Amino acid sequence: LEKQYDKTCEFYKKHKTRIRCVIYGTLVTAYLAALIAACSLNFQRALPLFIITVLAIFFICWDFLIAKYEDKISAFFVPTKIYLEKQWFWLKWVLCAVVIITVICWLIFDTAKQGSHQLMSFGGLVVYVLLMFIFSKYPTRVAWRPVFSGIGLQFILGLLILRTKVGFDVFNWLGIQFQTFLEYSDTGAKFVFGEKYTDHFFAFKVLPIVVFFSTVMSMLYHIGFMQWLVGKVGWIMQILMGTTPVESLVAAGNIFVGQTESPLLIRPYLPLITKSELHAVMTAGFATIAGSVLGAYVSFGVSPSHLLTASVMSAPASLVTSKLFWPETEKSAVNVRSGLQMVKGESKNLLEAASQGASDSILLVANIAVNLIAFLALLAFLDSTLSWVGSMFDYPQLNFENICAYIFMPLSFVMGVDWEDSFIVGGLLGYKTFFNEFVAYERLSKLIHNREKGGSMYINGVKQYMTVRSEAIATYALCGFANFGSLGLVIGGLTSIAPSKKKEIVGGAFRAMIAGTVACFMTACVAGMLIVPAPEVPCHTLLGNAFNSTDFPANSTELVKCCQQLFT
Repeated sequence: LEKQYDKTCEFYKKHKTRIRCVIYGTLVTAYLAALIAACSLNFQRALPLFIITVLAIFFICWDFLIAKYEDKISAFFVPTKIYLEKQWFWLKWVLCAVVIITVICWLIFDTAKQGSHQLMSFGGLVVYVLLMFIFSKYPTRVAWRPVFSGIGLQFILGLLILRTKVGFDVFNWLGIQFQTFLEYSDTGAKFVFGEKYTDHFFAFKVLPIVVFFSTVMSMLYHIGFMQWLVGKVGWIMQILMGTTPVESLVAAGNIFVGQTESPLLIRPYLPLITKSELHAVMTAGFATIAGSVLGAYVSFGVSPSHLLTASVMSAPASLVTSKLFWPETEKSAVNVRSGLQMVKGESKNLLEAASQGASDSILLVANIAVNLIAFLALLAFLDSTLSWVGSMFDYPQLNFENICAYIFMPLSFVMGVDWEDSFIVGGLLGYKTFFNEFVAYERLSKLIHNREKGGSMYINGVKQYMTVRSEAIATYALCGFANFGSLGLVIGGLTSIAPSKKKEIVGGAFRAMIAGTVACFMTACVAGMLIVPAPEVPCHTLLGNAFNSTDFPANSTELVKCCQQLFT
């Protein structure tokens, strides 16, 4: 038996490549056969699988061609590159003129069709760009290519997702699938905490989602999918925006992971990066949220499609504000030729990766829970104190939200939020900045539920909910880690990875937090320019009209939904 085993091992070693090709070929053939069978039975049902397969084949072929013929492809485009460089002086002016004329025409026609709300959001975008430029570290050294191309990339992404039927349907479908996927965490929560686990909604329903998503992300990192995806998104931003590989990679990574995890992708290069690149790394962390907590916000009732869109759109926005607020004045030591390599996971197999991901989430879950307990308790005490002080001046309504509302109201109004709602959104921005986005989204979810229930918009002069448009803009504006609590996390996390950069990290962290905040606001402005919410008819109004009508009311999905809510 031992001799036969040794012979088998030798045969495998000798023909290893062929055997692998046969196994992989058989598996691929079986998969394609199953796909064809599924498509022939019901193509509509198998459409998502078909699209995923086509995309996978495209990118496998792309990677193969780039790996084998990269030099030849580059040489083929060299004459075009030389010609563009020679003619660039007049071409850039023609391009600028075309862009300006296009923007003006689009604004005229869109304002005529949709109203002046979109124009207000465009004005807000211009205001934020000007503010970043005025308070820039080196205003005369600003490179405008990343700024304009980043805003253009945001606008194109927003246009595809929010204005085209295909883009809207795709992201809406992704949002539904994401929500369905996160609901699988309920199985583990039910087993550990019992059938009535939803009685303690946040602790036993929301926090298990963070554990589940952290486990999945760890597994995806182990198999190399996340590194591949981050690399592709980073490469696109690098090509379009002209940013360095380090900046682009971290900005892309922040779409999927948190502000302390994304710098680990480029850990070997952190001691070599410039001050501007370091500022971009920190800004990207402040301007986006981690995928693990995104699932928690979805469970609050916030729109998953808006959250996913905000996560994608804020990546280029972070590079725009970073390059405006702290322009590059040094030569980057890390470029394309130096061959940027991402750090891989340390797990030895998939099960270990899953276990490691679950274990790593313990600190995150504990951090979220204790921070919320502390912040909400502190907020209640602060509100009580302010109310006591206010009662001395016959104004017992004074609280922290009101103070923040007055401070942030102008900033929310220029984003395109309705004037009546800008006070509420200002309060949410205050919660997010001085506490964290969890507190803000929890408050936003209450406003969303109040609107869905219907009822009086004002109770004792206090507005109970906002318009759908204002809710959407608020969702985009809150979608980032830019708050004073995260400031300590970033400084602590980065200094532990790159101790030699401690002085630069501490010196630039506060500016990065401001840039990250403005990046979220710019994303909200772009969303405000493009969002066209459906006409809003609250349930109490719709049912009132239906019951008061002399004719039998026409059936509609809205009426059926309202009846179901009333019945429940």
